[in-house]
Amino acid sequence: MSLPILALVGLAALAGPLLAGVARWRMPVVIGQLLAGILIGSSGLRLVNAQDPMFTFLGEVGFAVTMFVAGTHVPVRDARLRPALLTGVLRAVAVGVLAAAAGFGIAAAFGTGHGALYAVIMASSSAALVLPAVDQLGLGGDQLLPTLAQVAVADTACIVALPLVIDPANAPRAALGAVLVAVLAVGVAFALRWADERDHWDRLRDISKDHHLALELRISLVVLFGLGTVAALMHVSVLLAGFAAGLAVSFAGEPHRLAKQLFAVAEGFLAPLYFVWLGASLSIVALVKDPRLVLLGLALGIVAVLVHLALAVSRQRPLWAISTSAQLGVPMAAATIGASNGLLGPGEPAALVLGALVTIGALTVATAMASKRPEFQDPATSGAKGQHARAVPRHEAPSPE
Repeated sequence: MSLPILALVGLAALAGPLLAGVARWRMPVVIGQLLAGILIGSSGLRLVNAQDPMFTFLGEVGFAVTMFVAGTHVPVRDARLRPALLTGVLRAVAVGVLAAAAGFGIAAAFGTGHGALYAVIMASSSAALVLPAVDQLGLGGDQLLPTLAQVAVADTACIVALPLVIDPANAPRAALGAVLVAVLAVGVAFALRWADERDHWDRLRDISKDHHLALELRISLVVLFGLGTVAALMHVSVLLAGFAAGLAVSFAGEPHRLAKQLFAVAEGFLAPLYFVWLGASLSIVALVKDPRLVLLGLALGIVAVLVHLALAVSRQRPLWAISTSAQLGVPMAAATIGASNGLLGPGEPAALVLGALVTIGALTVATAMASKRPEFQDPATSGAKGQHARAVPRHEAPSPE
C-alpha cells in the first residue's frame, strides 16, 4: 500500500457518488464503489492488490466504522417505536422461519452446504439502507413504525447470528466472544448514558467545540477499537464490535457534532475505502465462469425479496415488505469473512454480494414507487421534500450548536 495506490482508491470511490448523481438511475452509492473496486482489483485491471496487508487492515477498519455508523442509525431510544416493537418482532421471526426453509432449500439445490448462512442473510434487513431511504423520500404513514421496528430487530439479530453460522466449527468460541462483546457494549452504553444525564457530555462538548478537539469522535473511536480488540482476541468478526458500539452510542444519545464527525470520517474516507477494497477482493472471474454461482446470487436476492414480501399476508403493505428485504451489512460481512478466511468457495463471496445488490435494487424501486403514493407520505413532510424533518429521528442529546 502506498500513497499513489491510496489516491487511486479514493479516485475509484468517487464513482459511487458520481453514478448516484444521475437521477434517472437512482443507483445507491455503494454499488458504484463496489463496481469501481471490481474494475481496479483482481477481477479487472489489477491496479491494486486486495491481499496487501495494509490495504486489508484499512479495509477492516473501514468495515468496523461502517458497521458502527449502521448501529447509530438504529433508533434505540425512540419511544414511538416501542408500541410497534411487538409487531416488528413477530414479523422478523416469521421472516426468519421462512428464510430458514428457503436457505436450506437453496443450499441443497446448489450443493454448497451453507443453508444456515443463506438463511441468516435472507432474513436480515439493513437499517443503514432503509432509514436513510425513508428520510430522503419523506415516507410515513401508519405502517412506518412497525416496519422500522422489524428492520431494527432483524438487523441486530442477524448480525449477532452471522459469526455463529458462517463458521460452525468455531461456533462455541464465537458465541462466547459475542456474549463478551455484547456485555461490554451494554456497559459502555450505560456509562455513556450516565455521563449524559449528569451533564458531563455537555461540558466535554463545550471544551471540544471551543478548542476544536473532536473529543466526542475520539472517545467513540476508542470504544469502537476497544471492542474490536476484544472481538479479534475472541476470533469474532469486527462487524459485531462495530455494530454493538454504534448501538451503545445510539442508546446514550448521539449528539449533532458526533453525527457530523462520524459522517466525515466514515463517508469521506473509511466506508468508500472498504467498499472499494471489497470489490477489489471479489472473484468476479470465478463467478462469471460458473453460471451456477450467478444463479446462486440471483436466487439469494430474489428469494430474499419474496420471503419478506410474504409478510403482506399480515396486512403489511407490499412496498413496505419489499423494503425490509434490503441487505447490506450481513451479506457484505459474510463475503468479507468468507473471502479473508477461506470459509466460502471461489466466487461464492461475489454471489453473496450479487444477492445483496438485487435486494438493494428492490428497495430502490419500492421506495421510489411509495414516494408517489399518498398512503406512504409523512403528513409532517408532505409537500416539503428536500427540507423535511426526519420521519423517525434518532435521539440526539443536547448540543451546544
